[in-house]
Amino acid sequence: MTLEDHMTTLEHSPAHHDAVASEEVADRIIGIMNDGAICVLIGIGHDLGLFDTLAELPPATSEQIADAAGLDERYTREWLGGIVTAGLVEYDALDRTYALLPDHAPFLSGPGPDNLSRVIRYVNMMGEVSAKVAEKFRTGGGLSYEEYPGFHDIQAAESRATHDASLLDMVVPVTGMTERLRSGITVADIGCGQGHAVNLLARAFPASRFVGFDLSPEPIAAARAEAAEWGLTNATFHQCDVATLPPESVGAYDLVTAFDAIHDQKDPARVLANARAALRPDGAFLMVDFNAHSCVEDNLGLPWASFIYAISTTHCMSVSLGQGGAGLGTAWGVETAEEMLRAAGFSDVVRHELEADPFNAYFMARP
Repeated sequence: MTLEDHMTTLEHSPAHHDAVASEEVADRIIGIMNDGAICVLIGIGHDLGLFDTLAELPPATSEQIADAAGLDERYTREWLGGIVTAGLVEYDALDRTYALLPDHAPFLSGPGPDNLSRVIRYVNMMGEVSAKVAEKFRTGGGLSYEEYPGFHDIQAAESRATHDASLLDMVVPVTGMTERLRSGITVADIGCGQGHAVNLLARAFPASRFVGFDLSPEPIAAARAEAAEWGLTNATFHQCDVATLPPESVGAYDLVTAFDAIHDQKDPARVLANARAALRPDGAFLMVDFNAHSCVEDNLGLPWASFIYAISTTHCMSVSLGQGGAGLGTAWGVETAEEMLRAAGFSDVVRHELEADPFNAYFMARP
């Protein structure tokens, strides 16, 4: 047997395949570890405005970047080292300057919907609560909204960018109610959070009346403050559990909306039934929620599937279970969503997907 034949035999041996497979697994795990660490750095960079600073500067030293951002140079320099080795910032070793790569800038800086550093902050929040969530694996139940530091601000920042970019021009046409909104109708948003969608609609359609409902007092206060700042007289906000909407809501609305608000409810089936009951006979319900499937095997090719299951485990499912609820979870999927809409009494359910927002599915449901 020649040396070449011997090497060929070794390459096809079970031991060789096991070694190659093991190396591939190790590389995969190390890659995950590295990417997780980069998520932390990106979250810090977003919170401190470092990416926005880099986007505005020409190639600059760590001292210049820290000074422009109003930060400590030593921390800034170490952070830059991580971002450079992540391949997001270019480093000139001769001049010791750093520059944000132009093709990366839209995805890491600015107020637009393409800035993914806002979404990455959810990963850092997951890390903050992971020990508490791990304990719930042993005891059952879940966490309260109050146990998630900064969650409302993170969610509001992300939804604000999406709504600013697409709500009026792309989402409202999906409802088929643009002309009715201009003429004047009554609209309710359930799980309104900080109310930016409500306020945008109220400003764009002054002849219509809008009301937002949310469980938590902090986002309601923020919603009212924005409405006051904008001088809106046709937008009001109420703190309440949308599973027990007031009796006067029955048959009171021409349009009901829910933006990423159903899957983490204590009783999502009742909330959907309430949305149906709140509509007038010619009304409609717009429900926006994560674009995923109800079965794990159907999510294997979904680029953001692992993120959806992670945020569900650490937040969305947990806050529902923490209230003694259904724990539907972020990955309830479009199939279950359609089934539950029909079970709530909607006879006409149509799902839309928007190019501007691939993360979400848009359901139009009518009585």
